[in-house]
Parts: sequence; structure tokens; C-alpha cells
Amino acid sequence: MKRVFGKKNKNTSRPRKSGARKKRRILEHKNRVMALGVPEAKVAQMNTKQLRDHLKSPQKTAAQYAA
Repeated sequence: MKRVFGKKNKNTSRPRKSGARKKRRILEHKNRVMALGVPEAKVAQMNTKQLRDHLKSPQKTAAQYAA
């Protein structure tokens, strides 16, 4: 680990995003959305923004696909 003297620059010391972690996170989101009742074919067509939007209001999403 790098020693810091004086003020620490957060921009240079923050952890970087990795592709593997991002893919894992997207897969978890897809599984959570399918658990709410959204069909798997529909989930496969969604992009990451749409997945997050469905997870922001889970009760609304579940009600929408229950009918």
C-alpha cells in the first residue's frame, strides 16, 4: 500500500471497476428482476438502466407483471 503524506487524493486511490464484477452485478440484477415475476425473455432484452429502474420500485414491478 502506498504511504500518503499530507492530503490524500481520493481520485487516484479509489478502487477501479472490473469487468468481472460488473457482469456479476448485472447477473444478480437479472435474477432479482425475474424473482419479481418478469418473464425471462423480457429480461434478456432489457439493458442495465431498465433493470435498475425495475428494481427501484419492486412492488410496482411485481404488480405490473402479476396481471
